[in-house]
Amino acid sequence: MDRLIGAFDGALRTLFATPRASRPCPVVPADDTHLGADERKHAAALMRVNHVGEVCAQALYTAQALATRDGALRTRMEAAAREETDHLAWTKSRLDELGARPSLLNPLWYAGAFGLGLVAGRFGDPVSLGFVVETERQVEAHLQSHLERLPAGDHASRAIVAQMKDDEAAHALSAQQAGAVELPPPVKMAMRAAARVMTTTAHYI
Repeated sequence: MDRLIGAFDGALRTLFATPRASRPCPVVPADDTHLGADERKHAAALMRVNHVGEVCAQALYTAQALATRDGALRTRMEAAAREETDHLAWTKSRLDELGARPSLLNPLWYAGAFGLGLVAGRFGDPVSLGFVVETERQVEAHLQSHLERLPAGDHASRAIVAQMKDDEAAHALSAQQAGAVELPPPVKMAMRAAARVMTTTAHYI
């Protein structure tokens, strides 16, 4: 019951509270960001997508921590969720700076990701960890594409995305070392398709 209450509290904090980072927001020293109107709009759309990804990361890790019976793995998942909270705070702060809002569908994204996390957890810890590895690999590739698509002069957004990319790679490696199994190709394809729907929608809504 305590874990259920904690999971519910985590959902409320992710969706409705102002996230607080434990690490300073990444910056590029001496490089100020100057964006035109179209560049600002484009950067805001990409950072909104990244913010949605962090909402989903909170849901996934919370659900997987709830599903496992392994105390050490639960601690690992909860630690990863705390690190993802930094990303949530950084992307939300950047959206504010760009004068943009988060996705209006964040509650839907959270619910869907939480359900996927529970399903992955039901198949056992190795599969759950494999889900983490594949998710983080896809997110890492997605963030790399954003580094290529963000306006060249948007140093603020690029610094955040670059640090997020490094953190996601570390999460994938950690899950792999903890005993993750490789997911079947059809599962990976389904994950990519679901992510594509989410990112395309969040770009605008």
